[in-house]
Amino acid sequence: MRVAMVCPYALTSPGGVQGQVLGLAATMREAGHHVEVFAPGMVGSSAEVVTTGRAVGVRVNGSVAAMAPHPAAAWRTVRALRRGRFDVVHLHEPLAPSIGLAALVDHAAPMVATFHAAGDRTPYRWLAAPARCVAARIDLRVAVSPTAAALAERYLGGTCEVLFNAVESPTPSWPVERAERSRSVLFLGRHEPRKGLEVLVRAWSLMASDATLLVAGDGPASAGLRKATAHDPRVHWLGRVSDADKWRLLATAGVLCAPAVGGESFGVVLLEALASGLPVVASDLPGFREAVGDSGAARWVAPGDPHALATALREVLDSPHRADQHEQQGRERASEYSMPALAARYLDCYRRAVAQAR
Repeated sequence: MRVAMVCPYALTSPGGVQGQVLGLAATMREAGHHVEVFAPGMVGSSAEVVTTGRAVGVRVNGSVAAMAPHPAAAWRTVRALRRGRFDVVHLHEPLAPSIGLAALVDHAAPMVATFHAAGDRTPYRWLAAPARCVAARIDLRVAVSPTAAALAERYLGGTCEVLFNAVESPTPSWPVERAERSRSVLFLGRHEPRKGLEVLVRAWSLMASDATLLVAGDGPASAGLRKATAHDPRVHWLGRVSDADKWRLLATAGVLCAPAVGGESFGVVLLEALASGLPVVASDLPGFREAVGDSGAARWVAPGDPHALATALREVLDSPHRADQHEQQGRERASEYSMPALAARYLDCYRRAVAQAR
């Protein structure tokens, strides 16, 4: 099958949507399908990725995302999709102000769309009527969680099939015994208000312990938070990390902290931690709950509460027996979300969309 997978965000910026797009595309290629990824970026193409226009920062869902909202990128995308003669076009976040919206309007092939966002997104509320008209061109709708499905269905109508995001297995895998893990708390994510890093920094100031805080990633809040922790030798700022380094950190840290305050449709980083046997302390958000399920593999705290967060982190770090229990439960939960299984389900969606179009 010839598949065009359209990502609204630049692939040079790390993010959950980009990770899912690249992981799905690679897995489908391994299964023998022809998959090309379309994304914003300096114009160019290869056998696997087509970039159709310079990305600019666009504020959306409490974050700033690198997208291509300008007409030139839209036209390049439409022209490339027409030339490709694809069997199906898979749009991620189809109504984001980027190249996917142009592809949806042109409708060069049967369309499958995946909705990733959660929370009360004001653009949907303000533009509900025109958004419904454009969304009507989608042949088959998917959402990454019940929370994301509820948002899309509320403002756009229709019904979404729920296919949870997948987590890629650690490659290579570093099996680490519990005794070898460090007394450290790991944060992995973009440094912006929605991800709650400021809450974690405030919680850290309340912890009088010998533990270390490892902060990976970057973002608009990095400079201010670095300055706020400059006096604390327990805090280590790692910047952006490679995929291999990410898995190494997950294999050797003591606990992953995901202190987001809202807007999370799913928790891929939580599943990556569970796949590595790493205990998780996370904000009690619907999207995070849906990722971890009833496995009991995470410790939940109220979003935005640094005192509760500090207490939970201390308890997990100081309770090796609880960490061991979380490790077993987490690995079992993460095993349910393999990328090959998700790719197979999307291929079924593609075939149904093609049959429906015919």
